[in-house]
Parts: sequence; C-alpha cells; structure tokens
Amino acid sequence: MTGWGRFQGYNIALLRRDIVSGTIVGVIAIPLGMAFAIASGVKPEYGIYTTIVAGILISLFGGSKFQIGGPTGAFIPILFAIAMEYGYENLLIAGMMAGVILVLMGLFRLGVLIKFIPRPVTIGFTTGIAVIIFTGQIGNFLGLQGVKRHEAFIDNMKELGLHISTINLYSVLTAVICLTVVILGLRFVPKVPGSLIGLLCATLVAALFFSGKVTTIGSAYGDIPNTLPSFHFPVITWERIRLLLRPAFVIAMLGAIESLLSAVVADGMSGSRHNSNRELVGQGIANIAAPLFGGIPATGAIARTATNIRSGAASPLSGVIHGVVVFLILLLFAPYASSIPLAAMAPILMVVAWNMSERKQFLKLLKLKTGDSLVMFITFLLTIFADLTVAVEAGLVLAVILFVKRMGETHLVAKVLPDPESVKVAAHMVTDSHDCPQVGIYNVEGPLFFGAAYRFGDTMPEPGPGKPKLIILRMGKVPFMDTTGEANLAELVKQLQADGGKLLISGMEPQPLELLKRTGLYDKIGGQQFFRHTGDAINTALAMIQTERCAGCRHAAFRECAALAGVQEAPGRTGFKSHKPAIAGKLSSGI
Repeated sequence: MTGWGRFQGYNIALLRRDIVSGTIVGVIAIPLGMAFAIASGVKPEYGIYTTIVAGILISLFGGSKFQIGGPTGAFIPILFAIAMEYGYENLLIAGMMAGVILVLMGLFRLGVLIKFIPRPVTIGFTTGIAVIIFTGQIGNFLGLQGVKRHEAFIDNMKELGLHISTINLYSVLTAVICLTVVILGLRFVPKVPGSLIGLLCATLVAALFFSGKVTTIGSAYGDIPNTLPSFHFPVITWERIRLLLRPAFVIAMLGAIESLLSAVVADGMSGSRHNSNRELVGQGIANIAAPLFGGIPATGAIARTATNIRSGAASPLSGVIHGVVVFLILLLFAPYASSIPLAAMAPILMVVAWNMSERKQFLKLLKLKTGDSLVMFITFLLTIFADLTVAVEAGLVLAVILFVKRMGETHLVAKVLPDPESVKVAAHMVTDSHDCPQVGIYNVEGPLFFGAAYRFGDTMPEPGPGKPKLIILRMGKVPFMDTTGEANLAELVKQLQADGGKLLISGMEPQPLELLKRTGLYDKIGGQQFFRHTGDAINTALAMIQTERCAGCRHAAFRECAALAGVQEAPGRTGFKSHKPAIAGKLSSGI
C-alpha cells in the first residue's frame, strides 16, 4: 500500500498504538544516534539531528508502512572515511548528492535492481562492517588515551597496541556495567530498551563514583545544544560534485540496500507490502534534507523497524512520532547527555555490531566451500582491509564471473546415437568410432551465450572427409542466445557450406530465432531449413541424401543410415527410397 492510503481506516485506537511504539523507538534511537555519529567521526548531536529530520521524512514519504529511518551502523566505515578524507562539510554534500541519486533511482523504478545483489556479497560486507564497528570501540571500552583513528583497519589495530598501556580501569568497569545491563535487559526484559537502561546505569555509576576519571561526551566533544541547528545550505561547486561523486554513489547504494532489506524484514513481520521505488524516493528526500540541518546520511534501521512493529505500530505515523520524541528529549535533556561516558557508548555499539554481523549465515555459507563461500569471504576481507567500495565491486565482479561459469557448465551439446539394442545391422552399428557419414543429429541444451559458446564450438564436428554433410541441431532447449553464440553458430554454417554441407535446425525458441533474423544468419542458413519438429528435419535430411553416395554406392549409404536408425537391411538392392519411411521413423523415435 502506498501514499496516504496507508492511513485508510485510521482511528484513535490506532493513534494510541502509534504513540506508544513511536515513543519506545524514539527513546531507543537517542543513544544509538549519538553512538553512530561518534563512530562516524562527527559530533554526537549530528546523529540526533539525523534521527529527527530523516526519521520523520522517511516515514512520511517512504514506501514502507513501518520503516524507521536514521543513522545506522552500516554507514559507519563509509562516513568515517569520507569525514577523514574530505571533511565534515563535504560529508554533508556527499549525503545530499546521495539523496538525489536515490530519488532518481526511485523515479526511474530501479528499486527492483537492488534485489539482484547476491546474498554472499551482502553477508560479506555486512559482517565486515560489524568487525570494523566492534574493533573500533575497543579503545573507548578500555579507556585508552591518545589513540588516533585511521581509515585503515591495520593502522587502527596498531594504535590500540601502541596505547594499550594507557588502559583506564574505571572506563573498563563503566563499560562492563553497561554491557552487563544491556545483555541482561535483552534477556529478561526484552520489551524495555536495554541500551538505554545500560547507558543510564553506567552514566549514574560513573557520575557518583568515577567523576573526572572517565572521558565523557562533554569532555571529548563539548556540550550538546538543546535545539536544532539553523538551516544551512552548503556551498556546492562543480569541483566538489566531481570530487564527491564516487563517495555519494557508495552512500546511495548502501542506503538503498539497507533500506530495502529493512522494508523486506518489516513486510515479513507485519504482513504488509512495501513499494521499493517509493521507498527510494523517501530515502532520497530525507538525505537531501538532513544535511541542511547538520545531519549525516540515513537509511532504514532494521532493529528499530522491528522494535516499532513489535511495539504495536499501526501506521507510518509511529515513525513521525519517534522523530518528535527525539526532538522533545533533545530540548529537555540535552545538557545531561554531556555527562555520558564514552566507555558506556562502546558496549552499545559492540552489541549492535554483534547483532548485525550475520555470523550464523556467515559460518554456514563458509562451511559449504562453494563459489558463493569464496565471494562472501573475499568481500568480507576487502571490507575490513580495503574499503566497502572495493569490497562490493570485487564481490559483484567475482559473483558475475562464477555465475557465467556455472551457466556455461549447464550448456550441453550431445550427439544423438541410437540404442545399440535396437540396431539389427551389427556389422554397421553406429558408435563413436563408426558414425553415420550422412546425417549428424545433435542436442543443444542451455543458454548459448559468451560463457558457454566455447563448449558449442568444441563439441561440434569439424567438416572434412568422413564427416556428416548434413547437421541437424535440436535447439528446443536453448532459451537464450547472445551475439557470441550467434557467431559460433555462424562459423559452423560457414564451415559446412564450404564443405558442401548444410545445417538444419529444429525447435528454435523465439529469442534465438529473432536474433538470427536480425543478424542475417537466418537468411544465410535458409528459412526452409528451420523446422518446428525434429521429425520434419530428419525427413528433409533423408530426402536430401537419397541420391547421394556414401562409401562409393547408394546401398552403402543406406546401410550406414539404416544402422543409425536401427532398421534391418532388406534383401536385395531395393534402393534407398523404399526404406526411407522406416529410417525416418526410427530416427524420429524418442525425439
């Protein structure tokens, strides 16, 4: 259901449900928004601004009834890399450009294309992102001092090793308290936001017992303002657009994937059905608007969307309410957020990383030891040790190569041989070493495209002495042919015609037939040599060869063809014509 039809039949009872679910999700979104912003290399309040602006707009204009939008963990490595290399201002511009790309994708109805991204690629980069998020919080968890963040994973690990001696036991204790409460809360009180309770408990303990001994948001980033920033349109130039086009495209692609995956999860939980193109438009609008208020890129948040549904959401209004709740809390309680220890934020992100890691699917696919396992593992490694862009590109290319290889292996060209038990002319039984010199019948199965065309060329006989002059190709099981396959077929025709032979084709499907007509190969072969049924092709072939000589005489020609058909030779030289119906019938049997 799309548009305002999603509010059809809306009433007070449903409004109450939306208020409850929106409030719960809004409370959950606050610590997550700040944590994602900090991990992305920007100030914590920018995550809150994103939650408010993008969250409201995604719910209003998106194509999923229950989608909750905002900053997510999947964006952390990308946004951090962009902020490090280009700066915060350019990060905002890249987010706006990504929004424009998303809107265009939706308007051109490209939402369905996201579904064709292979699952191993998705699992690989998602698990890789989880590893980056988890390891990126080790420094805050341990309270290490002087740790500099780098784009490269190995450099970040080296920083942890160099500064491990600066471990702060008070920070460790604060992080352990938060992590324990989060885990216990998820297990024993699943309906209450464990992350919020853990954050409050750890903050309270740190304020009462470890005051001044742990790093807080206020001491690291300054006080959080209790209002939205003023509207600001960044300076956009052609040079900046050219510079940021690739990062913007990566943000758009990942945002599209994450939002549509979240929408699919919401469909499964609620029984609703999202509109993928409208969802992309809504995501685009949100990402264009959020940077105007200092917000970072946003997308659909799977965990918050699931919480929204479990809490009883009835319409997209719950997402709007979630944004309003975050805004009200910002106005009323922003000064208190400055006292939150960074060590208390670290376990929350670690739990997010653990939950998003898809570790079960990762291990399951890895154990299969198939091509998909290789695609997933390479994508995973490149996500960690290179970057997400390279990882996805390499994963997609490798997946395509493996797909082409598999499709090529499904292509089969096999010669049709008679059943030896039915052959009554033992001296002239057709075998691989004693073939019918007149007619060769071949089954061609599977798509005849660039990945399989070589198999076709390798299997077909080369014209020459003792080889069939008439080739019948049964192509009823060839659903698709590309120009490479057409070129291989054209080469066979050229060789046959040069040797005085002919090609007959039966059962060709519409797409390959249309391609042959467009390339002119249909006319070169001759329209009269295309048949709907193989039996008709065989009758025509036998009519063509009844006056041809094989091994020096017509009788020998008949003997060879009769052997192929399994027809016993009649006494005397009665000629070929009288036996043609029996031979044709035998050749056609089982076809």
